[in-house]
Amino acid sequence: MAVLSNCKPERVFHYFEEICNIPHPSYHEEKISAYLVDFAKAHNLEYYQDDLYNVIMIKEASEGMENASPIILQGHMDMVAEQDDDCKKDMLTEGLDLEIVDGFVTAKGTTLGGDDGIAVAMALAILEDEELKHPRIDVIITVSEEVGMEGAAGIDVSMLKGRKLLNLDSEEEGHFLAGCAGGCRVDVEFPVKKESLKGALVSIEVKNCTGGHSGAEIDKGRANASYVANRVLAAGLEAGEVCIVDLVGGTKDNAIPRATSAKVVTTPAVVDAMTKEAAAIKNEFAITDPEMEIVITNEGNVVVDGVNAAQSERFIQLLQSMPNGVQTMSHDIEGLVETSLNLGILNVLDDEIKYSCSLRSSVDSAKNALIRKVLMVAKAFGCQTSIHGEYPAWEYLRESSFRDEMVKIYTDMYGEAPIVETIHAGVECGLLASKLPGLDAVSIGPEMYDIHTPKERLSIASTERVYNYVRKVIEDMN
Repeated sequence: MAVLSNCKPERVFHYFEEICNIPHPSYHEEKISAYLVDFAKAHNLEYYQDDLYNVIMIKEASEGMENASPIILQGHMDMVAEQDDDCKKDMLTEGLDLEIVDGFVTAKGTTLGGDDGIAVAMALAILEDEELKHPRIDVIITVSEEVGMEGAAGIDVSMLKGRKLLNLDSEEEGHFLAGCAGGCRVDVEFPVKKESLKGALVSIEVKNCTGGHSGAEIDKGRANASYVANRVLAAGLEAGEVCIVDLVGGTKDNAIPRATSAKVVTTPAVVDAMTKEAAAIKNEFAITDPEMEIVITNEGNVVVDGVNAAQSERFIQLLQSMPNGVQTMSHDIEGLVETSLNLGILNVLDDEIKYSCSLRSSVDSAKNALIRKVLMVAKAFGCQTSIHGEYPAWEYLRESSFRDEMVKIYTDMYGEAPIVETIHAGVECGLLASKLPGLDAVSIGPEMYDIHTPKERLSIASTERVYNYVRKVIEDMN
């Protein structure tokens, strides 16, 4: 029996469970894309699938709604694949283990992918609904949103007629998003030449950090496990030499790393200095990340290949010099992060140490200035750099007829007006607006918490309310 069979709306959760049974991390969307094409064929819908695996589905207006403005529903099919350290699931080949806990859908040991699988499920439920009175519905389901909005950047939307876009990629019910930051990923490669090292092998583990979405949670003061690990190493440098053998942290540039591990060859004096720094860091994050652990272990004397002391010191200095976290708060909107950077992925490879960071800003000039700073610091340390997945900010429209219609419907349904705001996290509306002149867009979604972490959970009651609201918006299109 399906885990979500008793959840309402039944058809939304039917499709959501089917989606969760199909592996669909970023860059591995082939199966979920094929599933969407099969759905379109089974329901006799006009559809388009491109070489990136983006899918567009079109349902013509129902009788009597032919003259109403077409509406675009939009979400993305990829998910961030994160899991607990002790979870053995292969998220590239296995579906998720769903469960219901206190009115929320969650997945055992892994991310849920409610961001943005619930948008896809809602769109499919609406497309199959033959009782719903609706204008022409254009549905856009993109790939690779979580790794730089690459699907939205590459998709052809010339066949679409709608200019009112309802993006379903938000996580707070009753909050209407009307603008977001732009951003990109920057990869930095620090060249190294490994050699034979002899001495005490010491491991540093930073684990059990809360992590989170680098757009939505960057202002929560949570620990970045990779930056914490490097701080421990930097403190050790003050007492002696540190030779890096391994350094691994994070899996996604836009997810705050929850765990990072390092192995170094060093001396007892350095271990003492690192231990003192670890205690200070634990105290520093006692409120915002109380479960964080920093474990330092002497594994005994070894002979092992690694990075020599001089190059290790340079890399630790590089990472310590790089910006991380919130850089600037908005002067226009109280409480909104304007510009930030997240150190997301860190790896020691055969001939380089590579890391990737996610940059965001709602002000293009500030974003460009932060990119320039990262590139300049990297160049000063002899690194190679590259920029990927750059996307524009979604600019707030002071006048929006679609937003006004949606606010009125919401207020009539629930007796209070929604909160209209802009956010620091990125959504695809800006890229799609650049392809569809005159686009009027709003982003909404049901309540979700701790997205991009194994604690991710989706409210069942909120999903039902939001779905009923979306149906009403579609029915009332004029």
